[in-house]
Amino acid sequence: MGRINIIEYLKGNLVNKSLKVLLLRIAGVLFFFLLSLFLTNFYDPELVGKYDFVRSGLLILGGICLLGTNQAIIYYSGVLLAQESLGGLKSVYTKMVAIILGTSAVFVGIVAVTNDSFFNEFFNKEDAAKLIFQIVLVLAAFALTMLNIDTLRGLKRTLFSELYRNIFRYLPFFLGAVALYFAQSMTWLVEVYLLGFIILAIASSIQVAVAFNRKQFEDKGIRYTYNSIFRKSYPMALSAVSYFMMQSVDIILLGKFSTFETVAYYSVAVKLATATSLALHSVTIIIAPKIAEIYKKQELTQLKEMIKSSARLIFILSVPALLILSLFATFFLGIFGSQYEIAKEALWILLLGQLFNTLCGPVAIYMNMTGKQNKLHQILIFGFVTNLLLNWFLIPDYGMLGAASATAISMILWNLAAVVYTYRKDRIKTYLS
Repeated sequence: MGRINIIEYLKGNLVNKSLKVLLLRIAGVLFFFLLSLFLTNFYDPELVGKYDFVRSGLLILGGICLLGTNQAIIYYSGVLLAQESLGGLKSVYTKMVAIILGTSAVFVGIVAVTNDSFFNEFFNKEDAAKLIFQIVLVLAAFALTMLNIDTLRGLKRTLFSELYRNIFRYLPFFLGAVALYFAQSMTWLVEVYLLGFIILAIASSIQVAVAFNRKQFEDKGIRYTYNSIFRKSYPMALSAVSYFMMQSVDIILLGKFSTFETVAYYSVAVKLATATSLALHSVTIIIAPKIAEIYKKQELTQLKEMIKSSARLIFILSVPALLILSLFATFFLGIFGSQYEIAKEALWILLLGQLFNTLCGPVAIYMNMTGKQNKLHQILIFGFVTNLLLNWFLIPDYGMLGAASATAISMILWNLAAVVYTYRKDRIKTYLS
């Protein structure tokens, strides 16, 4: 790529928007790590481990409650935009809220009638049942917040969407954790974390209502039934839940086979490794509705070019972070406290998995936005089952290294399967080329 082409590439609309989102994502990661630094330096590792355990459980169960609606709302926004009827998204959103409330109520009922000893004995923790019950009580608020974030994105309120996703999402918890520390009431850490999502659900719902009531979007009366929404969203739900589980099952099983202190140490390595996927998520935030729109119009040449540029941009923005974290792993872990340096080798393994994830480009979002949700969820379920089995057998003998290895191997396998399928099906190279 010549000097002029590079300049034109960097000035392109995709790069411009992606960099703006990336800056917000970086700000969010810095804020999140500031929160993590505060917790690891001023809170007991056992309390931090409980928080990470609850956070992982909320991601898994919340992903199930969402039923893929947060992904589907982006798909519908792209399709309705292509049909010049984006105003019809309000009807879709209302039905999705009803779906979320229903699934959340089911989980509350299931946990309420289950004996506490079942959870306590499974996780070998005397307070496991209490933590799980607290999680399900906040599922509706968590799921609604996630739906609202992507609804704002679908309504072209990308700035507000990213502010909620990256800053506001952690703000109530950060302020609450600081208040607990100075009040010497740190045992309420988990409760304050969960309370934050109730606040976020209310605030983001108001923001969505304001966005819809501006009435600047044309509505041609295109409507979708509950059945059609469910048929579109549930494959995305299976994909999202499988993905969330792959991100969280290592922490959950580490909590079962080890201590909450070990969970805290390993979770810091996971957070550092996950931060390197910022570029991937930032680029896909921008291109997701565009993929659905262009694919709907069957403008395949333009689609291939956009995917190719996206893959290159993801690689260019991700590699520096991967290299820096690999070379200075001890330093970055030590920031959280000297005892967290024990997770250095686990971090290296996780970074290897993230490197492969980066090289494969925006394959998951491409499949979701082009009607390949069913195949993607099959691939991700395969990845999750692999991850679960590897974690179950490796963690008891190898601890954090076993958890990291299971996560990295499953990430490589599902990405490879998705890339191969996409190329064979559409001749689209989502990977770096």
